[in-house]
Amino acid sequence: MTTESTEPAGPTGPAGPAEPAAASGGGARAWLRERSELGVCLLLFALGVLVLTDALTMDVDIAQRGPIGPRTVPFVVGAGLLLVGALLAVDVLRGGRGEAEGGEDVDLDEPADWRTVLLLTGVFLGAAVLIGPLGFPIAGALLFWGAAYALGSRHHDRDPLIAAGLSLFTYFVFDNLLGVPLPGGPLMGVL
Repeated sequence: MTTESTEPAGPTGPAGPAEPAAASGGGARAWLRERSELGVCLLLFALGVLVLTDALTMDVDIAQRGPIGPRTVPFVVGAGLLLVGALLAVDVLRGGRGEAEGGEDVDLDEPADWRTVLLLTGVFLGAAVLIGPLGFPIAGALLFWGAAYALGSRHHDRDPLIAAGLSLFTYFVFDNLLGVPLPGGPLMGVL
């Protein structure tokens, strides 16, 4: 016992059948539009060349001992970028395509939340300006609290305390454990 399907053979959407534009005679532009992932390949190639160029022009101390030096990681990252770009280009040229956004809980018909974007931008720029005069503990606390506020948290009694604790913890980890000096600002003598 067999049943026949009455559904169309190809995928359809609100704009009609999803047929390749190249089949309608669009030429090179349509061919590139169907393979837009090649733009990502070009970006990966450009980043790989940039990283490798920077690694090759890096000043290295002659007294360095051993095979692993400051150029090792940039060489590995640059070569990895070139390799991934080449593999992606081969996949795209063989007909591979990226999947459409289907698993996200994002309504693409809704407009962007520009208020949140502008608030986060202001918080990051403010922290960048204030880190010099106020130091990382204060500027970091303002950054963490401002980001939480911009993303919707309205616990005005709890958020500043968590932000201050997180900022001080980050300062101590970077300054004392990792040896990365961060500006302490007016709290330098206290901390």
